[in-house]
Amino acid sequence: MDAAGYPHMQGSGSAAASSSCRAADYSAAWDAAQQQKRQRCQGSSSNDQVGSSTESKSLEASGAEPKFDYGKDEEEDYYFEDDDDGCYDEDDNDGSDYELDPTDYNQLLADKFDHLDLPPGVEATVPWLQKVERDVPGKFKSMSEIEEEIAKKYNFFKQFDTVEDFSDHHYAKNSVGKARKDWAKRIQHEWSLLEKDLPALIYVRVSENRMDLLRAVMIGPQGTPYHDGLFFFDAQFPASYPAVPPVVYYHSGGLRLNPNLYACGKVCLSLLGTWQGSSCEKWNSAQSTMLQVLISIQALVLNEKPYFNEPGYERYANSAEGLRAALDYNDTTFQYSCRTMLYSLRRPPQHFEDLVGGHFRERGRAILAACKHYMEGHEVGSKVPEDEDKKESQDGEGSSSSNVALTQQNKPALRGSRSPSFKTNMEVLFEELLMEFNVKGADTAKFRAQKLKNQQVAA
Repeated sequence: MDAAGYPHMQGSGSAAASSSCRAADYSAAWDAAQQQKRQRCQGSSSNDQVGSSTESKSLEASGAEPKFDYGKDEEEDYYFEDDDDGCYDEDDNDGSDYELDPTDYNQLLADKFDHLDLPPGVEATVPWLQKVERDVPGKFKSMSEIEEEIAKKYNFFKQFDTVEDFSDHHYAKNSVGKARKDWAKRIQHEWSLLEKDLPALIYVRVSENRMDLLRAVMIGPQGTPYHDGLFFFDAQFPASYPAVPPVVYYHSGGLRLNPNLYACGKVCLSLLGTWQGSSCEKWNSAQSTMLQVLISIQALVLNEKPYFNEPGYERYANSAEGLRAALDYNDTTFQYSCRTMLYSLRRPPQHFEDLVGGHFRERGRAILAACKHYMEGHEVGSKVPEDEDKKESQDGEGSSSSNVALTQQNKPALRGSRSPSFKTNMEVLFEELLMEFNVKGADTAKFRAQKLKNQQVAA
C-alpha cells in the first residue's frame, strides 16, 4: 500500500521502520513533500522483515500484544496514537476485515498533514482535506413540522390530476400499441368527465405518457363496514375502447372483503362484462363511461350489507338468519378493511402518498374509536357516539352531565352473539393501527394514555 493510506499501526514499530516514514521537511513545497513521502514508504517496505523482528522482540518484552476496540474512543477508531508514524503492514493487522467509513478515512488522511503548509488553493483540490458535511440534529425536521407538512399536502391534494407515469400500475407492462386518433380523443373526453363530475370520496390520477392507464381510490362511506378505508383500483383502456369496457384491477392485498371484489383483484361487475346482467346493466359503447364504472363500484359494491351482493343471497335479506349472517360478514369485512388500511399506510400506491398520510392523520382518531366501539359489542357500521371529552370542550363543563345522560340514552343495543375471535383479532389490529396513526400525526393521545394506564394496572 502507498503512503496515501496511512491506516492503523499495530504495536510499537522499530526505529528503523518508523524513521523511514517520518516527514523530513514540513516546510517543503507540496510536490516535494509528496515525492519524499513516496520514496520513504517504498524504502520501508524493503525493511519490513527487520522492522517486524525488532517489533516482535519489543512486544515480548512489554507483555501481551495490544488489541484495539473500535467501539471505544472516537480517535482510537481511526488510528493508534504513537510518537512514530509507521507504514501499514497487512500481515501485522489483526483487524484486516475492518473497513473504514469513507468520511472517517478522509479524516485520517487529513490528520497526517496537519502541520504541513500547503500552497494556496491546493487544499481545496485534495479530497481528504475537504470538509464533509455531516448530519446534525438541527437538520432533522421536528414532529410538528412533519405533521404540518403532511396536512398541507393533504389539503392541496386534487381530486383529479395527471401524472407522468405509473411504474407500479398493475397494467404498466401491458401495452395497447400505437394509439389511434379517435381512441385518444375518447380518453380525453373521459378525463374531462372525471375532472368535472367526480363524486365526493373518489380520487383519480391519469397518466400523460400512458393515456391507457388510470388509478382511482375510494374512501369507504360512513355507515358501512368500509367506512374510512381506502380502496385502490387500477384501470386500463384497451386498444378497442370504447367498443369494449375498460379492465379494472382491485388492490386486494389477498383479502376478499366483498363478494364483488375477489382476492385475486378481479372486480365482478355487469358493467365491466365480468358478470352476467340485463342489457341495461351491460357496457354500452355510446353511453357508458369510466365515471359510471367508478360510481357503480362506490354505490353498489361498498354498501351497508355486502353479504347480500352474493348472487341468490338477496332472498334471505328479510329473514333473521340472513340478517345474522350479514352481521357476521360485516365483522369479517371490517377486519379486512383495517388490514387494508395497514397495507396502504406501509406501502402507499404511487402518486397517492400524500392522500394516504393526510387521510389517516385526519381520520385516525375516529377509526380507533370505532374499533373500541365494535369491540364493546356494537354492530360494525353503527354510529359511534361522539367522544365525551371532545363534546365537553365544545359545549362547556356545565353541560357535561347532561351530555353523558344523553349519550347513555342514545347508546345502541349490543349484538346478541358474535364470534369470540372478533375481539381477539380486533385487539391486535387496534394496536397496529394505533402505532401507524401515531406516526402519521393523528390525535391518538386518549388511546395511548389508556394503554399506559392498562399497562400500569397489569404491572
